[in-house]
Amino acid sequence: MSAQRPEGQPARPELAPPETQFTPCGPCQHLTQAEAEANAAYDWSKATDCRVLLKRHRAAGECSAPEPV
Repeated sequence: MSAQRPEGQPARPELAPPETQFTPCGPCQHLTQAEAEANAAYDWSKATDCRVLLKRHRAAGECSAPEPV
């Protein structure tokens, strides 16, 4: 049985086109950092809150950063 690569994946990943850099806005950066700190402190409730607030921020159209791909 031969191994097959997933569809859409380049045969040689080192030759794949570079991905677009995502630069978050201020609130996105703050919430992402707060989530990382909460995860490091094993505070799963706070980490979940940060993810919810980040999703709401982006959905409300307040985010000035482009959507990640």
